[in-house]
Amino acid sequence: AQLGVIVHRALFGTGRLVTAADLTLGPAACKHSSLNPAHNTVTFTAGLHECGSIVQITPDSIIYRTLLNYDPSPASNPVIIRSNPAVIPIECHYPRRENVSSNAIRPTWAPFSSTLSAEERLVFSLRLMNGSFQLGDVLNIQAEVGTESHVPLRLFVDSCVAALSPGTDSSPHYAIIDFNGCLVDGRSDDTSSAFITPRPREDMLRFRIDVFRFAGDARNLIYITCHLKVTPADQAPDPLNKACSFNKARNTWAPVEGTRDICSCCEMGNCESPA
Repeated sequence: AQLGVIVHRALFGTGRLVTAADLTLGPAACKHSSLNPAHNTVTFTAGLHECGSIVQITPDSIIYRTLLNYDPSPASNPVIIRSNPAVIPIECHYPRRENVSSNAIRPTWAPFSSTLSAEERLVFSLRLMNGSFQLGDVLNIQAEVGTESHVPLRLFVDSCVAALSPGTDSSPHYAIIDFNGCLVDGRSDDTSSAFITPRPREDMLRFRIDVFRFAGDARNLIYITCHLKVTPADQAPDPLNKACSFNKARNTWAPVEGTRDICSCCEMGNCESPA
């Protein structure tokens, strides 16, 4: 029912402490609830539905989304600026699937929903490996799936889209991976974006992207939404299930695994099966 956020005043790790009054929670800009001068921390406490938070319901989870806002007060000299504003996204995830029973479950019984989830639930994750970055740097991203007791699986990143807000429908947006696993950002001039080969494991895939920002927009926050999928590990990669990077030295597309012909559709921009 409650969201608790503890913010260290050394927000940017530069040694300069931010002012507590410059920090607010959510679109409603809720103020902090307490300060800890000894530890230089600021604490926010609010109900999950307060401060303008947004709720999203998925088949498996209830997700509450809000923002930690840093809006620095003007410097004593209005001509200069010593810090940039920042917006930090915060999410609370609650599982929707649990065992519910009016009677005690005998210890020798295996609850059906637990058995089913252990066999069929796949836990996908997308992790940004960099701590911080700026233009000229490279983003290192790791996609992974937790297979639990499932048969061996191979993970693919079907698509990735960058935008200024969550989701893939907002404008402007920019396709990083498209056409069922073609890393199209690496096709652009002066980029080194590519999948990392070989994979660490079949259920893990890493790729790097040259840092960018949207032209004409001063915000430093970009949302990247990716579609991850798996196939049986013993299934050969094909045009619909692949991880292809553009090799500028050879001027051709190359897969992380599989034959080169599965990447030929990346150049055409259409990898959908006729069937």
